[in-house]
Amino acid sequence: MIENFLRRPQTLGEGAADAVRVIGALSVVVAAIWFDLTDAGVLAFALPGLMVPRFVGVRSWFDITCSVTLLVAAWSNVFDLYTSVAWWDLAVHLVCTGVAAALLYVLLARIHILPSQRSERFVPAGAVVVVTAFGLALSAVWEMVEWIGFTFISDDIFVAYGDTIADMAVGGVGALLAGFAVAHLTLLRD
Repeated sequence: MIENFLRRPQTLGEGAADAVRVIGALSVVVAAIWFDLTDAGVLAFALPGLMVPRFVGVRSWFDITCSVTLLVAAWSNVFDLYTSVAWWDLAVHLVCTGVAAALLYVLLARIHILPSQRSERFVPAGAVVVVTAFGLALSAVWEMVEWIGFTFISDDIFVAYGDTIADMAVGGVGALLAGFAVAHLTLLRD
């Protein structure tokens, strides 16, 4: 995977994906200067996720999708979109959880824990089940992080039982949809 990370961009799409990562790093600086340190911390929290697609070696369209999704999720917090736009929280949970669950599947396939999409052992229905389970697990972790942030960092973070359950349910649906993508689309670069 180090080779994937160090590999120079070969296509315009790969260059665009790297540009999104640069935007992510600059976002932390922008937030630290013009917003506050909590906002910069939220954006910094997204940075490792921006690097994972590069390490894994996914196709550029999926790399861009992953990175843009994470940045939208982080900036949505900075601009308070989760509380000011009624449906925004659920939309981000749907897309972000699905993308993260698919990326987790591809990562674990890359390190030979799960069968690769190109493997004879790959079962599309199995990928749907596993990606959905990953999404439900990631949703639970996401909600725990929100609770930790609310409890120990800032009471500006909205945490309520109904919101938590809805976020997890919608994240599960996003992961189910992403499972079908993993089952039928090639996500790893050739």
